[in-house]
Amino acid sequence: MASPRLRLVSQSQPAAMPQPVARPREPLGQILRAMAAIRIEDLARARDLAQRLDCPLADVLLARGFVSEPDLMAAQSRHWQVPLVDLDKAPCDPRLIDMMGVPFWISEGAVPLARAGGATVIATSRPEAFAGLAKRLSSRIGPVVMALAPASDLARALANRRRTRLIRAAETRVDPHLSCRTRNEARLMRWLLAGMAVLASGTMLAPAGTLAALVALSLVAMLCSTGLKAAAFIAELRAEHAPCPAPPIRLRPTRPVVTVMVPLFSEADIAERLIERIGRQTYPAERLDILLVVEEGDGVTRAALARTALPHWMRVVVVPDGPIRTKPRAMNYALNFARGSLIGVWDAEDDPDPDQVEIMVRRFDEVGPDVACLQGILDYHHSRHNWLARCFTIEYAAWFRAQLPGVARLGLVVPLGGTTLFFRREALEELGGWDAHNVTEDADLGLRLARAGYRTELVATVTHEEPNARPLKWIRQRSRWIKGYAVTWGVHMRDPVQLWRDLGPRRFWAVQVQFLGSILQSLLAPVLWSFWIKVAGLSHPLDSLLGPIALHLMAAVFILSEAVNICVGLWATRGPEHRHLRRWVPTLHFYFPLAALAAWKALYEVVVRPFWWDKTDHGVIPDAPAPIRPAQTTIPAAPGIGLAGTAITPAE
Repeated sequence: MASPRLRLVSQSQPAAMPQPVARPREPLGQILRAMAAIRIEDLARARDLAQRLDCPLADVLLARGFVSEPDLMAAQSRHWQVPLVDLDKAPCDPRLIDMMGVPFWISEGAVPLARAGGATVIATSRPEAFAGLAKRLSSRIGPVVMALAPASDLARALANRRRTRLIRAAETRVDPHLSCRTRNEARLMRWLLAGMAVLASGTMLAPAGTLAALVALSLVAMLCSTGLKAAAFIAELRAEHAPCPAPPIRLRPTRPVVTVMVPLFSEADIAERLIERIGRQTYPAERLDILLVVEEGDGVTRAALARTALPHWMRVVVVPDGPIRTKPRAMNYALNFARGSLIGVWDAEDDPDPDQVEIMVRRFDEVGPDVACLQGILDYHHSRHNWLARCFTIEYAAWFRAQLPGVARLGLVVPLGGTTLFFRREALEELGGWDAHNVTEDADLGLRLARAGYRTELVATVTHEEPNARPLKWIRQRSRWIKGYAVTWGVHMRDPVQLWRDLGPRRFWAVQVQFLGSILQSLLAPVLWSFWIKVAGLSHPLDSLLGPIALHLMAAVFILSEAVNICVGLWATRGPEHRHLRRWVPTLHFYFPLAALAAWKALYEVVVRPFWWDKTDHGVIPDAPAPIRPAQTTIPAAPGIGLAGTAITPAE
């Protein structure tokens, strides 16, 4: 039976709205069986899942690939006795869109079309929820009538009609006082020139005194960083041996829709592997919303996705080109099209634990609303590839298994990682999402969350990635991180008094150590390296100023710092997956100096290319693939539902 099509009537030509004739609705399953669009056993299974998950039958049918979207829409048109809308021929009215905003229409799975006979026609992909939507809209728009359209068509129509507004909003969502897009270039240059002048004058007039001041500054930075690392480590050790409080009893765990954004760029062969890795998630497909976020000008990735049949729970969001091209800008744009109340972030090469989404949802259900972010653990496969890969894996094991959890337990600011993050959507939108101009948008967001009174927790669920195993690529990646830390510190220190009020004295000083201290430690490392000539029996320029006691104290600081690094590294690699790395922990002494090269590169880029995103390449280790960790339950990939029905592409 052909589905009726809707003919829209403009406001300038009012017409009487036909009143629907009340007749019993034919069951959706019966219609699909009559159309020969579904097997009876699949229909029975879908009904059972819909009842257990408390979600519409249509969501189950699409998520599990039991029916195609065109067949389902035709059946729903008969079931609800409303027409289908061809949005290419009946474009939506931007004035009606702006009355509620694009995020509202996306979250409701609807779009306003036009006035017809004194009422507004609303196209929806969720007819079962239209009655509630109509009540909410009545005070703003007036009477509404329902039409049907596929969800992919609705999202694409909204992207097309509000392209410019959406992309400008993605670039400017964060308060200008907390965004690096409003940085004062002239003031920055004045400070840099003044600093260079002071350093040059001191070097010429009092070289020994200037060198001594730099040594003292680098030692203070090292002592503070070591002290914070030791305090965080001790806090984590105490928590490990403390009894765990029993979680609150939940009669029935919640099953909210979870949107996970996966930003992609220049990924030629990522699609099939990405579907395989994410498809192992045990979270119900009906409640999973994966957004593959792709830049409009990235023909390589778009072509790769176009060749791949995507499951219905995985959509493509194409981000229009603009003056900048960064990961946070792309995620801000994609946030408009997210359906979930929880928002997650994975990187393109991520291999998350199969139960990761399930664990995050359960934890959000257990904690209070002040916990706005849950950070998972980032780990690395291929850690035996070479020495650099081993050290990189050790460093991250110490960071995510000892230092960050300890920082969170101390109640300090948690500088977020760029992946395996899950947020409460309302908190994320309250803060304006990510700073589109910041190249370490994750660390910046962690600081803004703390300033707003929210907390971040570390959760013991692991995502595996490929380690950065090439020196030049390592330096490029680390320089981007250091540049982002420098920019983030500069932005939040525009008003130190307000930062002090927002964070309190303890967290304020910890932020100075976490951001400024780590930058100074890397920049000034060559100053401390100069003392290695003493080991060779040579004289040092500061011998006349530093007596034996001062030299012994300096040696004690060096030994203390190395001891803390080694202890934390050995503890973090005590598990069976990392045990083979323990003998390499002492060699971190020769690994960390690479950060000095990255820091000086970052300092140059802060001035000349502050918003340039130096992308990390993936897939550069050619050895055996990462181990597959099977899940108890898998999400079917729903062959036959491809990109053509899921891409959210703005008008080109």
